[in-house]
Amino acid sequence: MVISLVSFVGVFSLSVGENTLKKYINFFISLAIGALLGDAFIHMIPEAFRSELSSSVIGILIIIGILIFFVVEKFIHWHHHGEDKEEDHIHPVGKLVLFTDGFHNMIDGVIIGASFLVSIPVGIATTIAVILHEIPQEIGDFAVLIHSGYTKRRAIWLNFFSALASFLGLIFIFVFGNIIQNSVVWFVPIAAGGFIYIAVADLIPELHKTKNIKHSIIQLCIIMAGVLSMLALLFLE
Repeated sequence: MVISLVSFVGVFSLSVGENTLKKYINFFISLAIGALLGDAFIHMIPEAFRSELSSSVIGILIIIGILIFFVVEKFIHWHHHGEDKEEDHIHPVGKLVLFTDGFHNMIDGVIIGASFLVSIPVGIATTIAVILHEIPQEIGDFAVLIHSGYTKRRAIWLNFFSALASFLGLIFIFVFGNIIQNSVVWFVPIAAGGFIYIAVADLIPELHKTKNIKHSIIQLCIIMAGVLSMLALLFLE
């Protein structure tokens, strides 16, 4: 529940005007890019290499993750253009982020549940690490949802419902125990591939729309800050 409530970090923006939020939204997107790439390359992929999977299998799973999210986004695009509803103005990347975040939160639930099965101290330490990991990511996800066309209030609640997927991972690990725990290693590189796809294919092109040199330098610095925030978490592992 604590992990799910972290998704409400976007509430701080409710006191910020729409124009101000749009002015700085690319900076939050930059933070999301750094957090996604940092998480994928600093945490998830190295974690996969510590498993019994071979390097070639891990590479294939990362590619599979990229292709899965490519297909998912294609489907969302087709569905998006095939409807004539009120939500047609919503950019597909917003829905893709919700799907990816939900999948990632479910994995978090599995990891947290498994760590508590080891011991309570290990579970608490893991939970703290996940919380610190989620804060920059949730801010970035919230910014992407706003950028995709959702209202601030709806983005907050959709982000929260996506975060509740962590309960699914928790339930699975408590019900199936070692079976699910051993299967997580296959999903980690796939999720990493999804994070890489969103950061590179969807979010970075948005930053290229800004031609201002000063803003571009700031965006690069914020991306690096997002990566460093993921790097800093290594000291808690």
